Amino acid sequence: MQKALAAFALAAALVAPALAVAQEADDPELIFKKTTVFRLLSPDAKLATYVIDDPQIDGVACYFTVPEIGGWKGWAGFAEERSEVSLACRQVGPVTIKAKFDQGEEIYRQRRSLFFKKMQIVRGCDTKRNVLVYLSYSDRIIEGSPQNSTSTVPIMPWGNYAAPKCGEFMNAP
Repeated sequence: MQKALAAFALAAALVAPALAVAQEADDPELIFKKTTVFRLLSPDAKLATYVIDDPQIDGVACYFTVPEIGGWKGWAGFAEERSEVSLACRQVGPVTIKAKFDQGEEIYRQRRSLFFKKMQIVRGCDTKRNVLVYLSYSDRIIEGSPQNSTSTVPIMPWGNYAAPKCGEFMNAP
């Protein structure tokens, strides 16, 4: 039993740095955290607000807030995080669409439990109004989740830059 635990610890020590480096490239930028439940002897429960730039559309940033479970289970990563996510996406500069995309294309994904739940942010386009539509939701392999949030970004001219038409960058259905 001790040999098995030692082998597991060694494997975890070797794999963890590689996973951390691979995950950092996609990590959102933390803006701030706010404690919601104080715990005397274990980590507090918090709300964490992050920002992520749309990887295919320059000039658009999405801000989202997710709850972080406190306690020792939350600290160790064994607690299942709550499904609630709030989302607000904004035009923060001239919009440049780098490539064609599909309706509902994923721009960000975050694991919310050890095995089953993930939070995603996906993007679409309202071609009639020239508005980018962002949806955040969490799901679970077994039963899905109705928790979601939607945000829109009307594409506007920025200084001397004209506003591109998102419909021109949509892949045919």
